[in-house]
Amino acid sequence: MNIDVYLNSIIMRELKFLNKFLYKYRIKLIVGFFITVAARIFALVAPNLVGNSITLIENYVLSSSIELDVLKEKLIINILLIIGSAIVAGVFTFIMRQMIINVSRFIEFDLKNIIYDKYQNLDFDFYKNNRTGDLMNRISEDVSKVRMYVGPAIMYTINTVTLFIIVVSYMLSVAPRLTLYTLIPLPILSVIIYKISKIINIRSKIVQEYLSKLTTFTQETFSGVKIIKTYTIESFTNQKLEKLASDSKDKNMSLVKIQSWFFPLMILLIGISNILVIYIGGNQYMNGIIELGVLAEFIIYVNMLTWPVATVGWVTSIVQQAEASQKRINEFLNIPNKLINKIESKSKVEGDILFNKVSYTYKETNIKALDKVSFIVNQGDSIAIMGDVGSGKTTILELLSRIYEPDKGHISIGANNLTEISLKNLRGSIGYVPQSTFLFSDTIENNLRFGKEDASQNEIEESIKIACLSKDVKIFKDQYKTLLGERGVNLSGGQKQRLAIARAVIKRPKILILDDSLSAVDTQTEERIINNLNTITKNITVFISTHRISTSKNCDKILVINKGIIESFGTHKELMKQKKMYFETYSKQSKEKDVN
Repeated sequence: MNIDVYLNSIIMRELKFLNKFLYKYRIKLIVGFFITVAARIFALVAPNLVGNSITLIENYVLSSSIELDVLKEKLIINILLIIGSAIVAGVFTFIMRQMIINVSRFIEFDLKNIIYDKYQNLDFDFYKNNRTGDLMNRISEDVSKVRMYVGPAIMYTINTVTLFIIVVSYMLSVAPRLTLYTLIPLPILSVIIYKISKIINIRSKIVQEYLSKLTTFTQETFSGVKIIKTYTIESFTNQKLEKLASDSKDKNMSLVKIQSWFFPLMILLIGISNILVIYIGGNQYMNGIIELGVLAEFIIYVNMLTWPVATVGWVTSIVQQAEASQKRINEFLNIPNKLINKIESKSKVEGDILFNKVSYTYKETNIKALDKVSFIVNQGDSIAIMGDVGSGKTTILELLSRIYEPDKGHISIGANNLTEISLKNLRGSIGYVPQSTFLFSDTIENNLRFGKEDASQNEIEESIKIACLSKDVKIFKDQYKTLLGERGVNLSGGQKQRLAIARAVIKRPKILILDDSLSAVDTQTEERIINNLNTITKNITVFISTHRISTSKNCDKILVINKGIIESFGTHKELMKQKKMYFETYSKQSKEKDVN
């Protein structure tokens, strides 16, 4: 076997990422290493004392070369030493676990934080292409597998290596020939481990992938339970779950079957070693080469090696699974951040907003959302963006929030290009209410505090009033303490939108963005909300994506976009004179209003 290949199979390439954590906690690991050595040394005192005691008894029985009282005294001393060494070894073992296992928990904590920070910094395209269940699985199940490598695997490896070095060295010094016969099964064991570990690595990765699929499916099922029940597709969903669970079970069983070979093989090989010790050692004893105590001592040592030898397979399995999991983690950690925050210091977010020949194409669909879009919005003005579905309204707002970067052209606020403004500062200055409202499974007031963490009760009530939600809140039994279900499931569509508006308003942003966020609200309530917003947005630049003329006509400027190209830009009066798309929409909605 090529030794380089073997070493590469033990020191996995993907796990090198963890070296910086091992270095970070090197002091604890070094102390743990020396404690482990000390624990093994004291654990080896007992077999030597047992062998010595048997030799004393043998000498007393066969030759009476020692008096009974002296024998009893020496045996009592040996017993006390065995008990003492066992206690000391136990204490050291406890300290060893506290050192090394605790390090694994610290590394788990650090790794989860790194992954979570990476998740927060990745752009929205990443979340379009990856499912929530898979993201959750990598930060939970995969990290747990890695923790087993930096904790138990390291601890048992140190334990095993230390025990082997000390035990085998002593055995060689006492009975070299007997030791060599005893160790014959070990090379066979290393070859078996090498062969089986390669299979475990492949199957472990498949198991983790199927676990991600299962987690994703269940997460989506829980989130979409209302749709499942509405369309009465419970049995279909159950069949899909059963199929996925069955496939996952089969992959797990495939992994477990190969893992199950380890322990029987370990026991078989240790059994062979015991037979060799008894047979070879027995012959040496009868020939007067070794004492009976040495033979008993060797049997104890061989059985002491049983668990360490067994853990070789177990540790190898852990390392292979950790390597597979760390590879999945590294796949995400190595994804480059498309949105680079060039400025860390606080930046000013004020002034006119300029879009200068901005173009953007969605990479996953190759659809050109914007084509050389240019316009200026004065600070403190309100601008309505109108257009058909897919015309590019939301894209403009997402580019302004720097959720995406323009392919061509640039966006600036005041004298600063958007890329020259701190990303945290920019988004902290924007109150964004997206098309699809997301509420957290928390109380109403805590949902509002996502907009402003230290908001007072007066500020909460004021923002609720602006969003025309006061009457609704008062109806609830616990009012502002009312606990919302997942994604605000116990609120109506209009209530969700108004609560999201209140959350954006409470932070008193410099730029307020309402992306079709009044679609579930009736026109009367919409007008009241717009009027309320006008009282607080005198110095706030407001962007409203809407389909309603009743909303757009009261804005300072109206931008009409068609298939990513600006068709019209101006005031309500100016656009009415042009008699283009805006005029047609106005005429159509006026007729519908008259009919109603």
